[in-house]
Amino acid sequence: MIAMRRSFSEGPLPILRLLSMFFVVLLLAVSPVSAQTAAAPAADATTQLQQASADLDKAGQQLASIRERVEKFKDDDTRLVDLKVEVEALNRSIIAISVATRPRLEAIKARQTELGDPPAEGAPAEADVVVAERKKLAAERNEINALTGEAENLSIEATKLSNRVTEIRRQLFTDAILKRTEISSTLFTEASGALADETQTLRRTATAWTQFVWKYKRMQLLGAVTLSLLAALILLSGSYRLFSPYITRAARQEKPHYITRLSVAFWSTVLPTTAAGAFAGASYFFLDAFKVLRSDIAPLVAVALGVTVAIYFVAQLANAVLSPGDGHWRLVRVSDRGARLLWLLIFGMAIVNGADFFLGTISEVLGSPVVLTVVKSFFASIVIGALLVVTAFIKPVLRQGEMPGSQGRPWPRSIFVFLILIGLGLIFSALLGYVGMARFVATQIVVTGAVVVTMYIGFLSGRAVSGPNAFAETAVGKRMEERFGLSQVALDQIGLAAGLAIYLLLFVFFVPLILLQWGFQVADIESWTYRIFTEIRIGTITISLIGILAGILLFVIGLVVTRWFQKWVDGNVLARSQVDAGVRNSVRTAVGYAGVALAGLIGISAAGINLSSLALVAGALSLGIGFGLQNIVSNFVSGLILLAERPFKVGDWVVAGTTEGFVRRISVRATEIETFQRQTVIVPNSVLINGQVGNWTHRNKLGRVEVAISVHGGNDPHRVQAVLTEVVRAQQGLLRNPEPVVVFQAFSAATLDFEIRAFLADILNGTGVKSELRAAILERLRAEGIAIGAPAAPEVPVKISKEGAELISALLDQATEKVRPAPARRRGKPDGEAPPA
Repeated sequence: MIAMRRSFSEGPLPILRLLSMFFVVLLLAVSPVSAQTAAAPAADATTQLQQASADLDKAGQQLASIRERVEKFKDDDTRLVDLKVEVEALNRSIIAISVATRPRLEAIKARQTELGDPPAEGAPAEADVVVAERKKLAAERNEINALTGEAENLSIEATKLSNRVTEIRRQLFTDAILKRTEISSTLFTEASGALADETQTLRRTATAWTQFVWKYKRMQLLGAVTLSLLAALILLSGSYRLFSPYITRAARQEKPHYITRLSVAFWSTVLPTTAAGAFAGASYFFLDAFKVLRSDIAPLVAVALGVTVAIYFVAQLANAVLSPGDGHWRLVRVSDRGARLLWLLIFGMAIVNGADFFLGTISEVLGSPVVLTVVKSFFASIVIGALLVVTAFIKPVLRQGEMPGSQGRPWPRSIFVFLILIGLGLIFSALLGYVGMARFVATQIVVTGAVVVTMYIGFLSGRAVSGPNAFAETAVGKRMEERFGLSQVALDQIGLAAGLAIYLLLFVFFVPLILLQWGFQVADIESWTYRIFTEIRIGTITISLIGILAGILLFVIGLVVTRWFQKWVDGNVLARSQVDAGVRNSVRTAVGYAGVALAGLIGISAAGINLSSLALVAGALSLGIGFGLQNIVSNFVSGLILLAERPFKVGDWVVAGTTEGFVRRISVRATEIETFQRQTVIVPNSVLINGQVGNWTHRNKLGRVEVAISVHGGNDPHRVQAVLTEVVRAQQGLLRNPEPVVVFQAFSAATLDFEIRAFLADILNGTGVKSELRAAILERLRAEGIAIGAPAAPEVPVKISKEGAELISALLDQATEKVRPAPARRRGKPDGEAPPA
């Protein structure tokens, strides 16, 4: 609580420092490079080492000075924050000094390697020049090693001092929160006397300042207020004009969509609060710039403006979520009466919390006794705890489907118990003397709770806007679609970008607010931001987001330059040289590969990735290839080529050897092809790279189908061709451009062979179209009387003579007699007696 008040007393809006920090973080990120450049050799190696030694001595003196100041201001949290930032900056400069000597050390090692080992005993002696150079290199290397060791020791000491500052600040925060005050009548008696003195002092101070301003600074005061109002109006007008579909409720729907309610709640909270904050910040800036504020009045004005903005923010948020005047815009399922009561209770807690903070600042500025601040916080904690208990006993909850005007029901048991415990906890903590802890918890409930609720609404709004087909349903999406003619895919991409922008806004703006409420200082947030962007450490690896972003930016610039250079070479140099088209394509491709490789190397180097590690990986791969990994590496490289060149993509209809089907998945080792029989075939990537692959849908789905038709050889070919042409042109699904063609391919005594060649917009529909075309052709041929096969042969009568007929009859009787069955056995015959033959 004390730390938060000090942060407010230093300036009107600490957030302004946070916003400005993001504009200079890139410059801060390259500060080690600047230090390294400053430590670079000006004349020779000796000068460099002397400069590095002097810089380390100076850094040691600065570290000792910071250590003394830490012990001196160990009770001042604000000073400790500044000292922590100073020691961290000093530590970075120490590391930079050590890094600056590495190039010279590497050069010495390389030279010593070139010279080789000294001659052994009995070997011919070296020249005096070589001996002298050896001694000089060894001495310089020892000196660099000593400097490096000294820098490491200083860096360790700086790190320990930074950790000590952090521990001191943590202990200060704990002591402030857990400090116990004896609650007695004497405490209130002293507080009442101090309150009377403070009231008189505040009256005299305010009266003197008001009279001074009205008499000598009247025009400056009016100018500051006017400029502040103009700044707020411009921001508010611009934001409303830009986001009016989200924050206006003029065109109300009977049942607005959930996305609309979320958007209205979020923007109607953020934008007016931002405008109010701009007015408060501009007011303080202009009042201070025009010399209207005095040193004793400036902190009071700053805190008054900040508290007003905070109360306005809580009120706007409660109104956006609860919507007491219109239940259709309400984000929570509560009754109308419950919404009004909840809004009043939340607004009351915000008023009490803000008033206590402002009164505490008055006591601190005027130098009132601490007992007065304790008593004020005591009563504020009691009131907020009581309001929480009252909140637990209202009945605002509605069931699913109930109208907003229905009678509410009690809170769920978990929420009821939570509100009771928090409220009674605040009351009993204050009564037991833990006023600081009670006051801190009450502040977090009101302010941090409001910030977290706003972040949650913003998160839901961003997720809803970035959903599939969601942005196109919003007012902004419809307006952009009408004005710019955007497609559904483009609108979805804009919605995704809008959702990511909302997430970024939540993180950049609201997370620092929460940290400030929890006692952290602006310098802490600046230091963490610097580390996030420049010094993310994972083990011994240091990752720089600034470096990675710079590497990506340079790679993109390299790609753009490469594409431009390709077009320039192809359109100006090669076109005028009248070279072969194949040569032009080869040169253009070679330029593209070289440019991409160069851009990749530049981007990797700018991102801070050591290329020597890539060399180690390449060496390991070479060793693995030598031990029998040729096929794996071949498939791996082939997969990378497939993913980069994209000769086919997922969903394409391909033919690879005897395999034909649709591509379902492309990995770095193999490609999955699903045949028409729903069989999945795993094809190694090297087979697809080294072999021929047919792709029916490579650039588009346009394709040609062929249908073979055979009719009887006795038909007229011109008539058959004309009939087939009419049928094909009337068939649905076939393109008119290119025009379908009927080709008379072959003929014989038995058949006439034709082939229909037509194009489809989607070759994947070829089977169905060909089936319908065959059926239509068959019906038309039958209707036209065109014979498809050979006609039936006529019956020819056979004449037989009388002798022949008699002979045939005799043969038939004889055959019938041979196949006639034997008679059945008679009854009474012995079993051993055989029947007659």
